[in-house]
Amino acid sequence: MLKGIPAILNPTLLKILMEMGHGDELVIGDGNFPSESCGRRVVRLDGHGVPEILDAILKFFPLDYAVESPVTLMDTAKGLPVPEIWGTYESIVERHEPGKKIGKVERFAFYEQAKQAYAVVATGETAIYANVILKKGIVI
Repeated sequence: MLKGIPAILNPTLLKILMEMGHGDELVIGDGNFPSESCGRRVVRLDGHGVPEILDAILKFFPLDYAVESPVTLMDTAKGLPVPEIWGTYESIVERHEPGKKIGKVERFAFYEQAKQAYAVVATGETAIYANVILKKGIVI
């Protein structure tokens, strides 16, 4: 065991986070996200929600400073309200990476972007439109 690493970050996920380089993307998908169809590498954390995983990852994962929005959400279909969970994401990102912007991408464009991601984390998140993509930056 190691000290100071949240237990939610299993050895497989830690290895992937270490392997990733500047500009690589990580998807954290909700329980409805087609993780196995989209992901080249999939880490399953089915018993956990996206907020707790996002919080644990951002303790170690630098977000890209060279892009406008290093955090991307799957946008909702027209007419649906803004998911409450997005506010939670904003708070987590602001706590770890103050000032970083969160963008949105249309659902099918999100799936295409996810297919190019380095890895997908499959979760048990029950909120809808709770998917997020993180673009890795550098440690300064």
